[in-house]
Parts: sequence; structure tokens; C-alpha cells
Amino acid sequence: MESELAGKVLEGNILAAARLIGEIENEMPNAFEELNSLYPHTGRAGIVGITGAPGVGKSTLIDSLIGIFRKQGMTVGVIAIDPTSPFSGGAILGDRIRMQQHNLDKGVFIRSLATRGWAGGLSKATISTIHVMDAMGKDIILVETVGAGQAEIDIVRVADTAVVILTPEVGDEIQVMKAGILEAADIFVINKADRGGADNLKRVLEVMLGMKAYLPGEWKPAIILTEAIFNNGIEELADEIRRHKEFLTSSGELERRRKERARLELMVAIEGFLKNYIYQRIDKGDYLEKLIDSLVKRKTNPHSAALKIINRFSKQL
Repeated sequence: MESELAGKVLEGNILAAARLIGEIENEMPNAFEELNSLYPHTGRAGIVGITGAPGVGKSTLIDSLIGIFRKQGMTVGVIAIDPTSPFSGGAILGDRIRMQQHNLDKGVFIRSLATRGWAGGLSKATISTIHVMDAMGKDIILVETVGAGQAEIDIVRVADTAVVILTPEVGDEIQVMKAGILEAADIFVINKADRGGADNLKRVLEVMLGMKAYLPGEWKPAIILTEAIFNNGIEELADEIRRHKEFLTSSGELERRRKERARLELMVAIEGFLKNYIYQRIDKGDYLEKLIDSLVKRKTNPHSAALKIINRFSKQL
């Protein structure tokens, strides 16, 4: 039986969805019960990850994409992930300001999430938030990550289509050579293409992509030049996103990617369950503190200490 909050989300209620996402971020137990009710109603939305270094124009480009998708009659969800301060624990969460022209559009739901120390350019609550927007009935969900680097490519495991944004004359010629970047992108976007160096960056990309031997029928990333602030190239990008979705569906790659996403979500859930169980059920008194003191004094090692916790966990089960 669906709860009252989940029922409102299924009706497309933005206030209910915002409240539930907030509870998910705060890891409130009832939030996951609500998600259980929503889960059977998910899996329909297309998920597009958009990543790139700070300053490449991700938010401006997403703002323009929203306009294109809305003209096509699609409802849009946007998850904008902002870095959390290591000092205050807060986040700016400013992407909704940069996309404010869509604030009054009932067909658009924009939500910022803080990383809260989560690695890989995402937030721990990202996949659950995708489920909420999916259950609301959003046709396409755009996920803007913190940035793109050698370690910040987890978006590949979350999105159906991964878009990597680069800009000329800021060292992105070197960036694309880093491990993981070429493999991360389904579509490359060279934004601010009115700057000098855009053609050179495109040539570098083409050379790098040409070094890979593509199998027959395998997807080869396209390179789209845009000037997001002027809406130039945005329709071409939207068409390429649609073309990639058609490829995923016809090739069976979409099913494989969604299976990988389910695997990631399962492992995150297991990790969270184990941590909560350890703190709530095993750590009676100062058990963990004693282990940590033993580690500091080099009386034990992290591997052995972890095995002790696992053995205690298995006995309690």
C-alpha cells in the first residue's frame, strides 16, 4: 500500500517530491519506506549525465537544453550537484538561481544536492533522487555533476547518456588525454566555441577518438560545438542525445547500463546498512574506539580489525 507522501509524488506533486528528497538526504528511515513504494513506478525516464570542469558552462547549457526539451513537449527533472565545504559542511546550491527562468514551469523540477563528502562527482542521494523524479513522471532527467577528472566519472554508472563538456584554451586538450575521460563520454561538447582554439580542441578529440578501434555497431562519441549563452548548437546536442537513446535501446546497451546502475545502488545500500548496524548494534560501549586505539598504536591493522567486526556481525546474525 502506497503511503500518502509517495502517492502525492506519483501525482507529480513538487512539494511532496522536494520533501521526500530532503528526507532522503538526511537519511531518515521513513524516506526509504516511501522509496520502496515508488520503486515499482520507476525505470521509464531517460537519464542524461552532464559533467565538466568548473567554468565550462554546465548550468547555462542545461538551462538551454531544458528549453529545447520543453518545446518538444517533454517534462524535465534536473539534479544539480554542488560540492560541500570541507570546513562548514555547507554547499552553495546555486544552480537553481542560474536556471531561474524555468522556476515557474510546472513541467520542470530542479533540485540541488550537496556531495557531503561523497566521491566521484556525485551525491550519495543521487540515485534515490532520480527515482523520485522518475516516479513523478519526468520524461528526461539531467544530472549535473561537480566536475570531470580522472576520478570524477561516476556519472557513467548512473546515466544512460554521459555528456562531457570541454572549453577551448583552458588546458582541456590535456584533460581529454587523462585516463577515463574518453571512456566516460557518449557525447563531447565543446562549449564557448566562439573562443579561439575550439577547432584545435576538436582536432585533438578526433585524433584521440581515432586511436580507438571501434567494433561494428559500437557507439562512437560525437563532438558538438556549442555557445550555450546564445543557444547555438543546443538543438544539435538535443538531437544527439535522442540519437544515443535510440542506439541504446536498439543495441541492448540500455539494459546493460541499467543493470550496472542497479548493481551500484545495491552495493551502496549494503554499505549503508552495514555501517548503521555496526554503530547501532555492534558498537556497544567503546568497542570501535578500542579497535581504533589499537590501530593507532599499531597493535593491529585495518584488515584484521575489519575481520573482527565482520565476525562479530555474523555471530549476532
